[in-house]
Amino acid sequence: MAEIRLTRVEQGQTKIRNVPIAVTPEGFWCCPSPAVFQKTAKPQNPLNKPKSSSTAQTTSSQRKQTSITEKKPGTSSSRTSLVTVEPKTHSSDAPVLNAPLVNEETPRPKKVENVPRKVAIEFGEPGTSDLKVILLGKQGVTVKLSVHRNVLVENSGFFANRILEEQPVFPCLEIDDCDDVEMYVETIGFMYCKELKQRLIKQSVSRVLRIVKVAETLGFTTCIQSCLEYLEAVPWVGEEEEEKVVSTILRLKAEGIGVKPLLKRVSSNIPKPPKDTISHILELVLKSNEEKGRREMKSIVLKLLRENNSLSTSSASSDLCNEIYTSCRSSLNSMLSLFRQAAEPEHVDTHIDTREPVVKLLSLEADNLLWLIDILADRQAADEFAVIWSSQQELASLHTKLPIVTRYHVSTITARLFVGIGRGEILPCKDTRLLLLQTWLEALINDYGWLRHGCRSFDRTVVEEGIGRTILTVPLEDQQSILLSWLGSFLKAGDNCPNLQKAFEVWWRRTFIRPFIEPGNVLQTDSHMTTKVVEQ
Repeated sequence: MAEIRLTRVEQGQTKIRNVPIAVTPEGFWCCPSPAVFQKTAKPQNPLNKPKSSSTAQTTSSQRKQTSITEKKPGTSSSRTSLVTVEPKTHSSDAPVLNAPLVNEETPRPKKVENVPRKVAIEFGEPGTSDLKVILLGKQGVTVKLSVHRNVLVENSGFFANRILEEQPVFPCLEIDDCDDVEMYVETIGFMYCKELKQRLIKQSVSRVLRIVKVAETLGFTTCIQSCLEYLEAVPWVGEEEEEKVVSTILRLKAEGIGVKPLLKRVSSNIPKPPKDTISHILELVLKSNEEKGRREMKSIVLKLLRENNSLSTSSASSDLCNEIYTSCRSSLNSMLSLFRQAAEPEHVDTHIDTREPVVKLLSLEADNLLWLIDILADRQAADEFAVIWSSQQELASLHTKLPIVTRYHVSTITARLFVGIGRGEILPCKDTRLLLLQTWLEALINDYGWLRHGCRSFDRTVVEEGIGRTILTVPLEDQQSILLSWLGSFLKAGDNCPNLQKAFEVWWRRTFIRPFIEPGNVLQTDSHMTTKVVEQ
C-alpha cells in the first residue's frame, strides 16, 4: 500500500490521518472511494476526551506541514485537505508499497459531514509537476492531481486541446461532474506507465470497462487499445457481462476505433444460414446412441430453440420445420419397420431377451418423435403431424398384435397429441381430430396401465385432461359413441384406464340438461338418448 497523508483543518484544529491508496493487481491507482473519504473524516475519540501531550506535539508538527502545503488560490486554508502519495518517477512503473501508516487521534470536529472531502495526488518526481488537474466528482469528492503538462499532452487529446485553448496563467485545469473520479485518477496514472498491458492483468472486466469509458472521454487512445486487447483475451462471465462488453465495443466501433478482433467472438463473417447448422445438430442428436448425452442435449436444444424468437418469425422457421418433418417421416418409417419385424410370428414367440433390442429401438424412435413434436408445437406447426399420425392405419393395426411391453412407448405419441390439442397448442381440423380418436384412443386405453408405471415423465392428470378436451371438440354424436366406449373400458379396468369423468359430465349436460336443439324436439331427443344410454 502506498502512503497518503490527509490533512484537515477545521475550526482551528488540525487532524492528520493516513489513508491508503491500494496499488494492487486489481488497480494501478485505487483512489479512495467516497465511503473511504467519509470514513477518514470520522473521529475515533469522544468529544470530552482530553488530548494527550503526544497528540499536542503531533498537532503542532501538522500545523507546520499545513503551512507549507500548496493551496488553490481563493480557497481558505481552514477548508482545505491535502493528500500526498509517495512519488514515482516518469521512467518507472513500480509503485511504492508497504509504506508505514500512522493513525493519530484528535477530538471530533463539529459537523464533520459538512467538511469538503478533498484529496491531492502527485505523479512523477516530487516537486517537478507543472500542472494541476482538479477533478470535481458528483459524489462531493474533490481530487487535485499534480501532473506534468507534457505527459498529458502526449497521451490525451482532451488535455491537449484544453491546454492549447486555455493556456491558464495559473497552471490549473478543472473537470466538472466526474462520474467516476476513481477511474479518472487511475487512467491519468496510466499515462505514466510504459507497459499498460501488464497493469491490466488480473483486472476485472467491469473495472476495465470503466477505464475504457474514461479513456474514451480523455482521448487516451493508447489506453483504449490496451483495454481492447485485454477484453479480447479475457473470458466474459455471464450474459450480463457479455452484453456490457458488446455494447462498449459497438459504441467504440461507431466512433471509428478498430474493434474487429473483439467482434469476431460474437459474430461471424462466414455467410452460413443458421438452418444448416441447426439441421446438423438435430441429426446428431437423433442418431445418438448414448442415452444420457442424448437426453441432456434434447433438453438444451429445445430450450435454446424456445429462446430463439427470431427463427419463429422469419423464413428460417419454415425451413427448420421442413427439416423437422423430414426427420419425423424418417422416424415413422423406422418405427413401422420395427413393428413389422416384431409382429412376425417367429419374433412374437421368442424370449423377451431376444425382443429387447427391438423394444429399445422402438422406445428411441418414440422419444425422438416426442422431442420433434415439442419443437413443432413451440412454432405452432404441429398440426400437420397430427394429420400424419392419425393416418397411420397400418401402424395402429400392428399395434394390437404386439405384446404390450413392446408397443406401449408408441402410445406416448398419441398422449402428447391429445395434450397439445387440449391446451390449444395443436389445432388440427375436425376430421383429423375425429380420425385421431378413432385410430389411436383405444390403443392408448389398452396401454394406459403400462404408461402409468413404465414412463417416468407420464403425467396422468395432464393426459386425462387432454383426452377429455379433445373428445369434447368433435360433434356431439361422436362424443357419445367415444365416451360410451370408454365407459365400458373404465368399468372393467378402473385405474388402468384413463379417468374421463369430467368429459363425461360435460357431454351429459350438453345432451340431457342444456341441449342446443329446437324446443319441440327436446323431449323426444332426451327420451331417445336416455334409452340408448341405459341399453349401453
